Amino acid sequence: MTGGTGSGPVDDPVGRALLRAMQESGASAGGVYVLAADAPVLQLTVMSGVPAPFLAPWDRVALAAPIPVAVATREQRLVWVGGQQQMARDFPRTAVAVPYDFSLAAAPVSGPAGSRGALLLLWPAGHAPRLSAEERGAVEAACGRLAALLAELPRSDGSGPAEAPRVRTPPPVRAVSPDEARAAADYLERLPGGCCALDLEGRITLVTKGATELLGEKGTRLIGSRPWEVLPWLRDPVFEDRYRAAVISRRPTSFTTSRPPHHWLTFRLFPDARGLSVWISPSDKDYGPVEPAPAQGEVLPVRAGQIYHVLHLAAALTEAVGTQDVVGLVADQIVPAFGAQGMIMYVAEAGRLRTIGHRGYPAEAVAAFEGVALGAANSPAVHALATGEPSFFTSPEEMERDYPGLPRLTGKAARAVLPLIVSGRPVGCCILSYTRPRTFSLEERQVLTSLAGLIAQALDRARLYDTKHQLAHDLQAGLLPHGLPTVPGFAVAARYLPSTRGMDIGGDFYDLIRLDEDSVAAVIGDVQGHNAAAAALMGQVRTAVRAYATAGAAPGEVLARTNRLLTDLDPGLFTSCLYVHIDLRTRRACLACAGHPPPLLRHPGRHTTVLHVPPGLLLGIDPAARYSTTEITLPPKSVLALYTDGLIETPGADPDRSVADLAARLNDAPPLGPDRLADALLENRHGDADRQDDVALMLLAALPVGPIT
Repeated sequence: MTGGTGSGPVDDPVGRALLRAMQESGASAGGVYVLAADAPVLQLTVMSGVPAPFLAPWDRVALAAPIPVAVATREQRLVWVGGQQQMARDFPRTAVAVPYDFSLAAAPVSGPAGSRGALLLLWPAGHAPRLSAEERGAVEAACGRLAALLAELPRSDGSGPAEAPRVRTPPPVRAVSPDEARAAADYLERLPGGCCALDLEGRITLVTKGATELLGEKGTRLIGSRPWEVLPWLRDPVFEDRYRAAVISRRPTSFTTSRPPHHWLTFRLFPDARGLSVWISPSDKDYGPVEPAPAQGEVLPVRAGQIYHVLHLAAALTEAVGTQDVVGLVADQIVPAFGAQGMIMYVAEAGRLRTIGHRGYPAEAVAAFEGVALGAANSPAVHALATGEPSFFTSPEEMERDYPGLPRLTGKAARAVLPLIVSGRPVGCCILSYTRPRTFSLEERQVLTSLAGLIAQALDRARLYDTKHQLAHDLQAGLLPHGLPTVPGFAVAARYLPSTRGMDIGGDFYDLIRLDEDSVAAVIGDVQGHNAAAAALMGQVRTAVRAYATAGAAPGEVLARTNRLLTDLDPGLFTSCLYVHIDLRTRRACLACAGHPPPLLRHPGRHTTVLHVPPGLLLGIDPAARYSTTEITLPPKSVLALYTDGLIETPGADPDRSVADLAARLNDAPPLGPDRLADALLENRHGDADRQDDVALMLLAALPVGPIT
């Protein structure tokens, strides 16, 4: 039997506090994050129970990131995740990067001077769905102790290169005498098959003679190495993934693989807080021939840790919609994840370099290459766009050699220059930069290169979305009135808010038509749908209403003729519409409705009523439909409100109640002009993060009695 020894961790009060928190709460692993003083970044400073590489994607966490420790710190509350299903539901990014079953608590560490960071604790798979009162009390007590300890330490500004987190190993279960150690060794050698022990980092610390025979390698070469590094036939990420699953979930796991040419072996892994015991036995099943192991010198496959790191960041990129979303996500979450202090992103447009976003760069450095012709500029970004090859500069001297003056201009000492390529076509370049020299390991270069491909795809989608978004707005702007005519005796205001779903366009419309010197028509409508077809039909409806109105048709006839036109066109979409004809001399209004929400009238004494106009049938259903009319008077200082259902509809709410609520808001609004009153009525809709329908609103305020001009 061959064994190895390892050095103990550096002692420190914060590390001791973490171990105590794990012991008192029953947690299997944990970490302490410290909030930087002048940067919205959480830095992992000490950890225990899991290897440092496992938490590498979260060594530095942006405070805005949607992951448990950031949410706990940002919202100053305890975040509990009771298992894999809840993790996938509440924190999908984290679930993608750590696809194992475990429970988690993240709690803020705060004191009189404010937030100092967060405590992260993990429990094995099978924990109860909720924290017990004793566990919650242990977590809260640990946060109090940590807050007192961190208050005595100086804050980091988060700008310099971060130190690797300290790893604390829990003490052994019990001390073992030399005699017991020899007896344990004899016991292991007598077991069938072979045994080995791994520390939490995956390095072999003990191996029996039977294991060396089964693995086909000398024990002296195995000790201190990770199995997948020293045994070519274990380089498939499956082995590392099973090891990671056992460490995180604390559940025994197993897998079967082949030592070429045909020796099938079963590995059973038994984890605890200090490492894993592995039992190796010949498999009782022959799975057939396998591919030969990679030859010496071949490119190693990507490791499981790298895969999950990239998946974590890829999940974040899927949430980006527009170009600035991609830029913001790279700056706020990817830059901290790689410890960079600067980021700049370029795209090539019309043969010139254009900056689409940057962080941590002086203005003169950004301006130096903005709009420069690609053929005339000498910069790492131009080289990346031209060759499609990433480049890594570890020191100012390297950069000065290839690009004289650039280190002094940018103030950066090292950088990773990543071309953003989609289907062989460069769409841009992303540069991550560092204020101090640093090296980039082969593994880190692989991860950054893979990540660049994901950023490129996200950026390409985002730019396409931005183009469609601009097209949608241009289309909507072309179909709605550019301005409203002046109406003697009335002040008028109109507003339109697009839906946040689909293409950001819809079928809601409004119009104000000056018929002659003594009359005006107001119209508002809503075509079913939120796409280009709805917008196109909206343009046809608005044009038809305007044509029939200016031809002198009565209100009911305007809707009837428009209805017949739509049924002839058979667009497959229905339209609601409210038409109002106003006699400017008498202030009498004649209203006709085709399935549209009822208008509101606020009287001079600020008493608001819902006008009950016969609703009529939606336009485009029955060519023989007829539309009744209702006449009202618009007294001086009254306000007539026309709107679409996007202003009042709430999922699950009663429509009549929603109309009554809008009437109450109009009634309670102060005596404002129509423009300010329209903004007040829309105020709650402006804040909607997810507006499922577009909104149109028109207010006609009758002015005090006076000469009509």
